[in-house]
Amino acid sequence: MSTKTEPTVTLPIAREHGLLEIEYDRICDILGRTPTWTELGIFSVMWSEHCSYKNSILELKKLPRSGGRLLVEAGEENAGLVDIGDGLAIAFKIESHNHPSAVEPHQGAATGVGGILRDIFTMGARPIANLNSLRFGDPTDEHTRYLVDGVVRGIGDYGNCMGIPTVAGEVAFDPSYQTNPLINAMTVGVVDTKHILSAAASGPGNLVYYIGNKTGRDGIHGATFASDELSEDSTAKRPNVQVGDPFTEKLLLEATLELGVKGLLVGIQDMGAAGLSCSTSEMSARHPFIGMDIDLDKVPQREPGLTSYEIMLSESQERMLAVCTPENAAEVEAVCAKWSVTAVPIGVVTDTGNLIIKHQGRVVAQIPADVLVLGGGAPRYTRESREPADLKERQAFDPLSVEYPSNSECFDLLWQDVSLVSKRWVFRQYDHTVMGATVRGPGEADAAVVWIPGTGKGFATKTDCNAHWVGLNPFWGAAHAVAESALNVACTGAAPVAITNCLNFGNPYKPEAYYFFREAVAGMGQACRELGTPVSGGNVSFYNESIDCAVLPTPTIGMLGILDDVTKNVGCGAIPGTTLVLLGDRGDLELGGSTLLKLTSGKTAGPLPTLDFNRHNTILELLQEGIADGWFLAAHDCSEGGLALCLAEMAVTGNIGVTANLPAHTNRLHWFGESASRVVVCVEPEYVDELLAATQSIKLPALVLGQTGGDRIRFDDWMDCPVSELKTKYETRLFDVMGEAE
Repeated sequence: MSTKTEPTVTLPIAREHGLLEIEYDRICDILGRTPTWTELGIFSVMWSEHCSYKNSILELKKLPRSGGRLLVEAGEENAGLVDIGDGLAIAFKIESHNHPSAVEPHQGAATGVGGILRDIFTMGARPIANLNSLRFGDPTDEHTRYLVDGVVRGIGDYGNCMGIPTVAGEVAFDPSYQTNPLINAMTVGVVDTKHILSAAASGPGNLVYYIGNKTGRDGIHGATFASDELSEDSTAKRPNVQVGDPFTEKLLLEATLELGVKGLLVGIQDMGAAGLSCSTSEMSARHPFIGMDIDLDKVPQREPGLTSYEIMLSESQERMLAVCTPENAAEVEAVCAKWSVTAVPIGVVTDTGNLIIKHQGRVVAQIPADVLVLGGGAPRYTRESREPADLKERQAFDPLSVEYPSNSECFDLLWQDVSLVSKRWVFRQYDHTVMGATVRGPGEADAAVVWIPGTGKGFATKTDCNAHWVGLNPFWGAAHAVAESALNVACTGAAPVAITNCLNFGNPYKPEAYYFFREAVAGMGQACRELGTPVSGGNVSFYNESIDCAVLPTPTIGMLGILDDVTKNVGCGAIPGTTLVLLGDRGDLELGGSTLLKLTSGKTAGPLPTLDFNRHNTILELLQEGIADGWFLAAHDCSEGGLALCLAEMAVTGNIGVTANLPAHTNRLHWFGESASRVVVCVEPEYVDELLAATQSIKLPALVLGQTGGDRIRFDDWMDCPVSELKTKYETRLFDVMGEAE
């Protein structure tokens, strides 16, 4: 094989590409020779953590990855698929774009949205909802505000231009994210099960088509960039950040969906991370003995002089790799031409099992496809795991040893916390009503509710994670994240059915970081099994470490819930003239890991609240039944900030007063405890006795707190404040931080 004009590959060069010595030796054994420059590039991106999950897959395989309503096992296709009946399925997935957003926030976030959208419509599903989960550092810092502004504009610009609503999300701030923000993007789409597309190549002699934008130098080594720690040199890696074009992606979306409806494709995959290297190898490796012969001279190129290495590793956006039979080729090209999308045959499917890449008349790479991919020959490791030395001491801390200020002062601290207040500054920049299917948008309910056009069905969806809890107890912190996200969708009336996840952790080669990852995956898995919400797929993002520290371990959960009758849903705003009932509260004072403890003492410590899965399932079922039957007119879960914040948020969201009192013997700090599996519901007064009898029969605690009405918020004898005053503080805090008038 000719290697002229290419540098000689050596072990030091392989190390510069992120490969270990053992991996380089294995590559030489596989090939029976030293790799070419192009082959080295292909191996380096395909065996990077971002593509191969080499340090995480053995743990991920312990998760419940099938069952329930899932139509495909996690990892089988570009996204998870959930059966919702009547010949329809929901495709959904979440992924990260953390490092690109840290060095170029607008394009990093925008292309993160573009990439997750392609994962959905390559399934044949039309995207109808976007979500996100965003984490930043100190909100008073100028650089943090620059990142927040760029990321939010990037998400809004791409989603708005695509005409797809951004319906929900979360935004949190903590110093650990100061130079390494977390930008997790999620998309939900709907597909007719007759038109589901697969990411597999088959049929020797079938044609391999390049569809979409031309290839440039942007994004080269983006996958390996995502598999390394950020450093002071990271801003020099701006070329690793892709550049997005949502208008081209909109055309690509319509062309792809039409190709799927007409049954013209054998398979299709997004050219995302690792670009052409990933799509050619993964599509081939999905079937035994399938390979591809690819001619890079036929690849549409945006600039002259691209090398084979650059073409194979480019992560230019809005590109697909598709396979079709020769008989369908003309119609494939006609559909793409109709949508002004480039479609060019660049190769053929073979029965050799090899990926053979040609450029300028010579073979520049010849690799067995299977050895490159996750689930095939890509490396798999279990790294050293070690519990941090101070963890048990932090867990044993007594939260009641802290002297807390008065209740009114405690409330003011919480109501000013930028992580807890309204995120209207963010979501006002997103179009969340385009397409006309959004039933409950940002800030209106505990989860977004979206109608599935053409049906009476809908879905509820939410992203969620209390990273402070995961940092305190990774097993139970991750389990709580699953439980709370399930509770969020149940508070709208939906039945939780499956999750996707984005696992954001530090460097896996650091034993403490790997400990948090391993334990969090285990806790997430147990919660998913107990709650009947299998893992449909997702993303692992390691190396989230800035110059000073790792980020808080943040396993973001994207929960999907189904509404068989979308009209039977509720929001979280208080309803006038109703009785407020607290469901699930056992009277325990659980301040461990609480926001109040963190704000008053600077500590995230103490035992986490207990999580009883049986009780949690009971309240999930009661919420679904109570909302469907019309008992509950609004519902809001008690989480960060506890009962006081829950009730205040219901008041300001519903723009109506609330009066609530706890039993006289109750510890005053019970207002701020963060016990799990608790929900406040608004109930018509005539149904309260019936509700209390029903909860008693299922052994679920229920407590009448008070009622709604008027224009003031009153809690016991320590809070008496106009709703309008608290609403102004709640909605303007983030505007003030960002230096903008509302």
